[in-house]
Formats: sequence, structure tokens, C-alpha cells
Amino acid sequence: MSTHPNPVSDSDEEEGRYKLPSLLALSEIASSLSTGTDVEALLGRYLSTMIRIAGAYAGAVRLVTPDGRHLRLVTSTGMPQDLVARERIVPIDCGVCGQALAARAQQCAHSFAACGTTGTHPFFAECGEMHAVPLRHKGQAIGVFNLFLRKAGALPADVRTLFGTIGEHLGMALDNARLTRENTRIGLVTERQMLANQVHDSLAQTLAYARMRAAAAGSALSSGDTGRVQRYLGELEAAIETAYGEVRGLIEQFREPMDPRGLSAALRDLIERVGERSTLRTEFINRAQDLALTPEQEVQVFHIVQEAMTNAQRHARASEIRLIIDRDGEYARLGIEDDGTGFDAARDGEPGHFGLSIMRERAARLGGELTVRSQSGSGTRIDLRFRIAP
Repeated sequence: MSTHPNPVSDSDEEEGRYKLPSLLALSEIASSLSTGTDVEALLGRYLSTMIRIAGAYAGAVRLVTPDGRHLRLVTSTGMPQDLVARERIVPIDCGVCGQALAARAQQCAHSFAACGTTGTHPFFAECGEMHAVPLRHKGQAIGVFNLFLRKAGALPADVRTLFGTIGEHLGMALDNARLTRENTRIGLVTERQMLANQVHDSLAQTLAYARMRAAAAGSALSSGDTGRVQRYLGELEAAIETAYGEVRGLIEQFREPMDPRGLSAALRDLIERVGERSTLRTEFINRAQDLALTPEQEVQVFHIVQEAMTNAQRHARASEIRLIIDRDGEYARLGIEDDGTGFDAARDGEPGHFGLSIMRERAARLGGELTVRSQSGSGTRIDLRFRIAP
């Protein structure tokens, strides 16, 4: 019995013409959802892809403005410049775009009278059909694609379905980009607050003391007590020298780059520099050579250790400091211990103990826990424990 291959129909060929570019577009969108891609540039690329798949002669992308009252034209292809200028900002309920946003569903138009004054532009004379595809995420319409076709009814149903899927994926990409920007702002605000706390904990207190000594010296000078004047001037000079050292320390701390070789190398260099610049004996013990952290985790851990080292030098009058890195299953563990004067750990949340507060904030950003064990005259042990990101 002979067999014959199934003939390929025109409709199958037409479907194949759409399917491969469609799958490629969806694949690229999905891969871009977790990246820091410039989303407006991304929208421009997918507009070109959608125009090609639809056989359209022009297209545009509009996003809802932050006030929720207008649509902003982000990018366009094939539209004359004077029309682009007139449509840069339009009311959110304008024409077919407004209908698509309100219904959260694709709309198709053959008449453009609802597009306000721009609907009479010569550009629309050759347009047989316009599609408005909303960009949606979590039930909210956040923008719209416009596709302009010369021939009405030329867009197959499966392509319209595909465009709806692309609209949902791009809506997710836009929302992810918004969340990334917000998280970046939060991170910057937090870092600034930490810097402010560190300045208050060191430089501001030293300058306040210097101001008091200067006032005391002025009072002694007025009364003619040269002995007290000399003593207060000596204390003032010492305070200024301390403030200068603290400023240099802060500058060095915030200029300190992460070592491109990773956290272990950065910490080794840090503790070696501490030993070189002070009389401290330092020791670095790494029992977790395979510790693989994200860049964000490495930065937070580095700054926690850096702050602990600074505190040991500035306040504890320690002669020895040890850093230990270990791993406990899916958790990383770091211990920083010194043999300094110690302090009452129960008071570490009080004003003037911002160094520990800063370390706790960084530990919280790691989703971890920071514990402090210390008593006056018996040194300090700081332990950090956090889950390693998969």
C-alpha cells in the first residue's frame, strides 16, 4: 500500500509564516523579564516585531502616565513626525486606545473619528484597520500597542491571540522595571541613612567635643587663666586630629571597591590592611572555600566586616582581631572577634551605638541574623548568619 504525504494547505503555510517569529518574540520577552533591560527600548524592538508579524505599515506604543490621566507616546514606526508631535500626550480615554484600556482587551477600529482632532490626519486615509492591544499586568492596563493595517480583516485570529499574550508579557516586563527602579531608590536611601549614622557616630561627636573645648578655651582666656587655656587648646588640637582621621577613614571606607576576585579575596585584603595600618594582630580563617554568594550578598557582608573592624580599632582598643568564615548547610556563618575592652551589649540600641545598628540593618537586607556577645573588659564577638541564595 502506497502512502502519500499530506498536502500543505495555504492556511498551514500562512500559520507557519506567523508561528516562528511569534515564538521567537515570546522567547525573547520571557528572557528579558529578569534582566535590567531598558524597557522603552525593549518596547521599540517588539513594536517592530509585531508590525512585521501583522503585516502592518505603522505602529506605536503608548504608556499610561504616572497620574493615570494621559497616554504618553513612547515609540513609533511609520508615523509622520507632525502626527507624532501632536500625539505625544493624549487623554487616557482617547479613541480606540482608551476603549482598549477601559475594556482591558484588544479593540479594532475602521473609523478614526473617535481619535479627536488627529483622526482627520492624512495618515489615517490609507488605514483600513487599526488594532489597539493593551499592555496588562495583574489586572491593570498600563499601556497600549497600536498597529495600522492598510487592509481590513487581514489579521488572523491566532495572531490577535498572540498579540494579547505579548501584551501581558510586556506588561509584566514594565512592572518588573518599575519595581527594580523602586528597589534601587530604596537601596540608595538606605545607604545614605547608614552613611549619616556613621558620620553621627564618629565625626559629629568628635566635632561636638571640639566645639565644647573651644568654648571652654574662650572662657578661660576671658578670665586670664592661661593654664586652662593651654590645656583646652591641647584637647582641641587632639579632637581636630581625631576628626581628620575619622574623615579619612570614612572616605576610604566608601571608596573601597569590591575585589573582582570575590568576597574571600576582598576580606583577606581588608584584614591585611587593618594589620598593616595599626598595631592589631589579625587572623583570617576561611573554612568555606566553595561559598558562592550573589554580588548583593557579597557587598553587604563586606561592609558588615568593614564596620566591625572599624569599631574594634576605634572603640575597643583591641590588640587582636580574628575573622572566621564557615558554612552550615545552606547557611553562611561569619564571626568577628576581638580582645578589646568590650561593652554592655544590652545597650547597643541606644544613641551613640550606630555602628551596630548599621550592621544589623545590613544583616536584615541579607535576610540574616546578627548577634553580639560582649561584656565590659572581656572583648566582643559578632556573629552573622544568613541563607545562601540558590
